[in-house]
Amino acid sequence: MTDSADEAIAAKALLPAGLRDLLPPAAQHEARIVEQLMADFGRHGYDRVKPPLIEFEEGLLAGPGAKLAHQTFRLMDPVSQRMMGLRADMTLQVARIAQTRLGKAPRPLRLSYAGQVLRVKGSQLRHERQFGQVGVELIGSLRAEADAEIVLLATEALTNLGAEGLTVDLTVPTLVPALFRSLGLDEATQRAAREALDHRDAAGLAAIGGAAAELLGRVMACCGNAPAAVEALAAVELPAEAEPERQRLATVVNLIVSAAPHVQITIDPVEQRGFEYQTGVSFTIFARGVRGEIGRGGRYRTLAGEPATGFTLFTDTVIESVPGPAPARRLLLPHGTPAAQAQRLREKGWDTVAALEPLDDDAAEAKRLGCSHLLRDGWTVEV
Repeated sequence: MTDSADEAIAAKALLPAGLRDLLPPAAQHEARIVEQLMADFGRHGYDRVKPPLIEFEEGLLAGPGAKLAHQTFRLMDPVSQRMMGLRADMTLQVARIAQTRLGKAPRPLRLSYAGQVLRVKGSQLRHERQFGQVGVELIGSLRAEADAEIVLLATEALTNLGAEGLTVDLTVPTLVPALFRSLGLDEATQRAAREALDHRDAAGLAAIGGAAAELLGRVMACCGNAPAAVEALAAVELPAEAEPERQRLATVVNLIVSAAPHVQITIDPVEQRGFEYQTGVSFTIFARGVRGEIGRGGRYRTLAGEPATGFTLFTDTVIESVPGPAPARRLLLPHGTPAAQAQRLREKGWDTVAALEPLDDDAAEAKRLGCSHLLRDGWTVEV
């Protein structure tokens, strides 16, 4: 093959930034992870739905979906002549299904999903623009038990995959706005306070002055491992409007700790970035040794106003948090192996690769094709 031909092939293989091919055995490993997660969700009563990859823009970006408008690819539908968007997140699609197609289904409604999403730009921690999402939504309940169920389901499913060193970082993104309202802060002061809280800037917060700076500073300091951080927050005298937010957080933590004391929980009561459309207890999941979050979730309201909570796991980072693929039990079958015999071997757990012609050196061919064993004279032989 000439250099120019090689260059032409290489040019065809070039992909846009943030997109990649997933090759063997990684693609199969990811598929098995998704399959196991969905099976775990199903055992907890979550029924699977499958939204379309693309929808009309006005539906996809309605309500909370507007937060993802800047990350959504758009194109014109040649049939309807209406603008369409490629989904950048699946959560709101599932909420739409619950509101419309399943609007009369009994509540609380438990749904699960898995699929690929596409975004205009990658983030600093996630450079990929296309990645997999796997998650659940629990729709129709305001109970703290629903918040706890979601957190416990996420950690249990990840633990079943073999993920270790999991940490759940809980927050209540509605707490700080409630404090702002109670304190009567004007918009300029709110912006300054929000920036200081986002950067954990005690000096910037102190510059606001007065009771607001003192109260917000005390709340900001109530972060760290639960339940100690929850106890510290309980010692802070909060305005009546913010008290329900604190009580809900404490209740959810107690429910999680009672059901799964081994789960490591941290609290950050002023965290809000990335939770702009959340309306209650929300969380991010991290794993030891993995860069970036492996999942996030929390409470929100559907377009119809129904209370809901759920989580999304990101398959690219989930893969980094679990053991790699097990060595394949891959068996080379000699040319002419009867179909019934091959079927029996597959039923016993072998992946079979059939030789398409007689072989002079079956061991060499087995190695070449990535087989761990070969079938010789009716016996499985390790290569």
